[in-house]
Amino acid sequence: MDRNGFFVVLCVMGLFAILSSTMSKRPVLPLFADSLGVPEYLMGFVAAASTVPGILVSLPAGSISDVFGRKRMLILSAFVFASAPFLYILVVSSWQLVLVRFYHGFATAVFVPVASAAIVESFPKSKAERVSTFSSATMIGRGAASFLGGYILSATSSNYSAVYVSVGVAGVVALLTGLALRGHRATERRTVRRRDEWKGFSDIFRGWRKIAGNRGIFVTSLVEGAQYYTLGAFEFFLVLYAKSLGFDALLIGIVMGSQLVIVMVTKPFIGRISDRYGRRMPILVGLIIGSLPLVATPFASQFLELVAVSIVYGLGLSTATSSTTALVSDLTSKELYGASIGFLSTVMDMGQALGPIITGFILATTAGYFGAFIHLAGILLVFDIIFYVFTRAKT
Repeated sequence: MDRNGFFVVLCVMGLFAILSSTMSKRPVLPLFADSLGVPEYLMGFVAAASTVPGILVSLPAGSISDVFGRKRMLILSAFVFASAPFLYILVVSSWQLVLVRFYHGFATAVFVPVASAAIVESFPKSKAERVSTFSSATMIGRGAASFLGGYILSATSSNYSAVYVSVGVAGVVALLTGLALRGHRATERRTVRRRDEWKGFSDIFRGWRKIAGNRGIFVTSLVEGAQYYTLGAFEFFLVLYAKSLGFDALLIGIVMGSQLVIVMVTKPFIGRISDRYGRRMPILVGLIIGSLPLVATPFASQFLELVAVSIVYGLGLSTATSSTTALVSDLTSKELYGASIGFLSTVMDMGQALGPIITGFILATTAGYFGAFIHLAGILLVFDIIFYVFTRAKT
């Protein structure tokens, strides 16, 4: 299989994998958790449970794929995508839901950094565009998941088992697609050469120290963490905010899906701009754009207003994240692509885990939704300044 065929198969796998993963949580997860009687202050923990595995395994998974190849790790993640959804059907309490979410999180934690490393390795001259195109393929799954999950809930009068069976079917398709993967020749040669040179786990640890000591990678990863801090909180609590305004599951699904549609459409084009004109400016502009709808959200009360908020936030997310993975790979060697992108994913998941938890505590105070969304906007603006300051001299 040549590299273009490998890329197409990877995109199809990513589409169904992320369709499955996203439909398990958006918009169904907050509503399912609410039906189980999960208290408001614990909602953030439910949302964050699936991101904790990313903190634990993204970096090791990326490093292992550097040495032993990407295919094994991708198939392992696909097995989790296929098996986890059926466990939701057995859930009857909040702690069981947290455990299932934790297991499910291992799928994305392994899949995303390893797939991104494979793409960066295969397309060095158009890495941002290719990674963004792959991301857009996964966004098709994310966008469809929001609409499909909302529709199934509405059509079945909130039959959560029906939703999670559908989630499982998509996960099985991702696994079957993953079994068809064959590493293209260039990647196989590099993997064999890297394996021959491997000197044990001390070699991996040296790579980690090298990555952590790279200021550019560290700051870029912090920015990614800040972006996903807001994303994890925004996509979870916007559902509850819309529900508090009286919208049904179908309309909430449309609101959430509109954000992902704009990301899917714009990200490859912004990635191409990043490849041609540089990584720094899209990141700086994207963080500013993303902060604006967060400020506006507490003042939005109509359906179209929430759709507009979701779309503008998606545009900011697309603009910022189209360059982060490519920038991190620019700042490291080919032998550490998996580890460096794994480090980026680890920090990203730390942000995505903390976002809903901290926002949930703010929401439980008198600040309510106003304080919750305003603090998310402040996070993006603070890290925009940090990225500007620490990358100005190098640029």
